[in-house]
Amino acid sequence: MKKGKFSLQAIIIIFVCIVVALSLLITDFIISKRITSSVEETEKEKALNVARMMSLSPMAINALDGATSKTVVQDFANQVKDKTNVNFVVVMDMKGIRLSHPDPSEVGKHFRGGDEGPVLQGKEYVSTSKGILGPSMRAFTPIKNSQGKQVGAVAVGISLENVTKAVDKGRMGIAIGTLIGILIGVIGAVGLARYIKKILLGLEPFAIAKLLEERSSILQSVREGIIAIDQEGKITLVNRAAIKLFKRAGLEENPMGKNIEAYLPETRLTRIIKSGETDLDQEQNLNGVTILVNRVPVVVENEPVGAVATFRDKTEVQLLAEQLTGVRNYADALRAQAHEFMNKLHVILGLVRTEQYDTLANYVSETVNHRKTEMGFVTKKIQDPVLAGFLIGKLSFARESGASLSFDCVSKLPMPADPEITHELITIIGNLFDNAMEAIVDSPNKKVELKLDYAEDILTIEVNDTGMGMTKSLQNKILDKGFSTKGDNRGFGLYLLAQAIERLEGDLIVSSRPGKGTNFAVYLPYDAEDESND
Repeated sequence: MKKGKFSLQAIIIIFVCIVVALSLLITDFIISKRITSSVEETEKEKALNVARMMSLSPMAINALDGATSKTVVQDFANQVKDKTNVNFVVVMDMKGIRLSHPDPSEVGKHFRGGDEGPVLQGKEYVSTSKGILGPSMRAFTPIKNSQGKQVGAVAVGISLENVTKAVDKGRMGIAIGTLIGILIGVIGAVGLARYIKKILLGLEPFAIAKLLEERSSILQSVREGIIAIDQEGKITLVNRAAIKLFKRAGLEENPMGKNIEAYLPETRLTRIIKSGETDLDQEQNLNGVTILVNRVPVVVENEPVGAVATFRDKTEVQLLAEQLTGVRNYADALRAQAHEFMNKLHVILGLVRTEQYDTLANYVSETVNHRKTEMGFVTKKIQDPVLAGFLIGKLSFARESGASLSFDCVSKLPMPADPEITHELITIIGNLFDNAMEAIVDSPNKKVELKLDYAEDILTIEVNDTGMGMTKSLQNKILDKGFSTKGDNRGFGLYLLAQAIERLEGDLIVSSRPGKGTNFAVYLPYDAEDESND
């Protein structure tokens, strides 16, 4: 994403200035028209009022009616003009001859402008025309004597320049207000821009957009499903992995914006918001799909504002664990066999140096036959190669430890119909074997027996050791999580064993006597793979 040409502050300032300036210019246009109209109306009313006042003047009426000298009208009209601040007050007779004028030389001459005709016919009006004194607004009013007969007319003029000056004066005030408004707008825009930038942690919009794209790409590339909700329980984020898993569980609708309780009734995410506590490595069933879920609250300023759940299909996790277990067991087997092989090489080297070649030949032959017989027996009886490799590794480990391991498989153990059971069997046999090996550490007779028997869809696993045995009270506690007599941070092996047996719906029987050893017997339902499909 390209960096923007302008910063957020500059954009806000420019935008606010344009909006304020445009608003004030429109206001100026509207108000100017109103001021012009108002000034013109006011001046028109003023001119009419002066004309009406002059038309009612006895001096003007008598002079036009012939009762007094017409010369007195000039002085009176000029006095009225000066007092009312108009451009001119002209009194004329019925022939349009002026009796008064601001310029005395114009008295006695015909009225100029060409708009006096209607007033001499008895009409009152206002017009605009150009006379000797320039363009003006003129108010015409007829003058009548006491009998109601029109004897003349009066014209009062106001210069259009005065009207324009009054409008310009009003517009000047608007212009000053516009400039002040823009200045205030700029100050406000700067403050607003700084406030917004503070909220956005000093980031520019292009940086926020880039950051959002990067975060979105990261969330979508994660293999674990991610779903987030806000305080009201509405779904605000779902990545592709989550949608894919939801579709596998039969949830085809787009979850964005939906209520989490309506979409996933057993999610318990809303409880996380209320409690503020994390909920890790929990199993949840989605229409037959089992997932492992981690739920954590989203906390801002010490207040929970939402919650996030990350989850993955339990089957995938189990397969991964099985692969890791297989690698570990393979490494253990290699290490044990390497150690055992080195011991045998030392024996062979000693026999060579002492030139006991007959004994050497017998020893090599016996060793080869023993290994061949042992591996052949295991692979013949155990068809699952993962489980067979695991048992071979345990046999080598037992020999390396100086213990006597007896392995017997009464009947052939076929491949399981469900491949996941192999992981559970490794967990069960491995923990029973490790527990037996630890039990015989201090025993003078280090012997462990492992026996498998498959019949009528039931797999029986027996492990006997010649260890120190257990009391009844210990037997009641050994399956508890974290309980161990061997020190801290122990006590998880038999707990995992019990969990695996429970998942497979099997049974466990423990019999032990102090000083005599312990026997573990496990009974599991075991569905064999249909060989007809091979």
